Amino acid sequence: MKHSVLIDSSAMSLSAIAAAVLFALTAVPAQAADADQLGSQLTPVGAEPGPNKDGSIPKWEGKDVPQPGWAQGKYRGDYWAHKGEKPLFSIDASNVDKYADKLTPGQVELIKKTKGYKMDVYPTHRNCGFPEWVNENTKKNVGFAKLADNGYDIKDAYLPGVPFPIPENGAQAIWNHKLRYTGIGWEIPQVRSLASPRKGSNEWIDLRAYQIFYYPWGGKGSKKISELPPQDSMTFFKYESPAALAGQAAILNTAYNADSESFYYFPGQRRVRRLPSYSYDAPSIGWESEYPVDIISGYYGRIDRFDWKLVGKKEIYVPYNDFAAYDFRKEADEAFKPDMPEKNGHRYELHRVWVVEGTVKNGVRHSAPKRRFYLDEDTWSLVVADDYDAKGNLWMVRETEMIPAWDANNACMFSAFVNYNLVTGRYITDQQPVGSHKDVKFFAEPGNNRALKPDFYTPENLRSLSER
Repeated sequence: MKHSVLIDSSAMSLSAIAAAVLFALTAVPAQAADADQLGSQLTPVGAEPGPNKDGSIPKWEGKDVPQPGWAQGKYRGDYWAHKGEKPLFSIDASNVDKYADKLTPGQVELIKKTKGYKMDVYPTHRNCGFPEWVNENTKKNVGFAKLADNGYDIKDAYLPGVPFPIPENGAQAIWNHKLRYTGIGWEIPQVRSLASPRKGSNEWIDLRAYQIFYYPWGGKGSKKISELPPQDSMTFFKYESPAALAGQAAILNTAYNADSESFYYFPGQRRVRRLPSYSYDAPSIGWESEYPVDIISGYYGRIDRFDWKLVGKKEIYVPYNDFAAYDFRKEADEAFKPDMPEKNGHRYELHRVWVVEGTVKNGVRHSAPKRRFYLDEDTWSLVVADDYDAKGNLWMVRETEMIPAWDANNACMFSAFVNYNLVTGRYITDQQPVGSHKDVKFFAEPGNNRALKPDFYTPENLRSLSER
């Protein structure tokens, strides 16, 4: 079964290439949802199992496993089976037009505007799979999972699993990203969060914190959303530095079909306060308006302010198996330069992605009224996002850093991401362990970790944790 249109640019004129690209991004074949396609004509979560025409994207390989000797806390890149590979080529401002059909518009603009920016492109590995119970739940979702009558909330699905492995519209595809399997949660004991200096300045925003994400539905088994509590994700963080923020802490709880609940502890007042509007494009505290709340983890919170269109499929270069983004042994000043992250060692691969476009609804406001999201076909993770401003100009470009999480059933996932502001020339990086000397921890099950239980994420507990 074909989902994408592949383009041989060597035999086509520029006008023909443009027409083919337009067709590739708008042609989504109508297909009846048939659970029997999963695991045969499609992978267990709905991707095309075969290679592309020229073999630059190989057939799907299934789950990745580490080389002998790896244990949580050791640098993951040293134990990957393909760690010795060399780049096939690099893309920079001198040749970006040659590869533009395999990049997003935001990536092209980023490369052209950022002096010295490059992408090292490596052989592609489709080494991302899921535990068997996730595949089973995904198959059960075909014909069962449903959106609500409003067209954007989710009514029901079996979790953990992909709700709509054979999507019919953009909202379904976005829910696949939001409910992608990420185990029961992940933790960074000392996350480094950075925003590059304003132009003409050398002052970074450099935040250090403890952070943990918890997904109440993520453990082994099969659960219906209709029978679960309303929260789909829970987050706790507590700042350690800088001094102006030290001791401040927060709990952010997002819900499937309701507004987020956010509670913030202010040590000067010794009080927990509910933040009434800490969602959508509200600026994150401490970030000089460079960090809208809903770009956490690529895209975060409710999807109700946008009309979502499933545009089609495309082949693009994306960060994948990018272990360098998790090299906690490096110091932050090695890894992050004023204009961009240090790109040497970072890995891009060619992958097929679903393209989903969000346009803000009539009567609703958002600082990025148009967004184009690129979802990896093998995991449904958002790998690249282009955000546009109210004038229709490219504004922000976001990339997430995918790796196989061997400590969470060998599934592929990410915590780290980078967001580039094409207008201010600044970038932020968050949820990465670089500069902390401690690796991110992915969890398959809660075990005895109290932070992987719902009662940890209450305002009462936030007060208790903060006043110690």
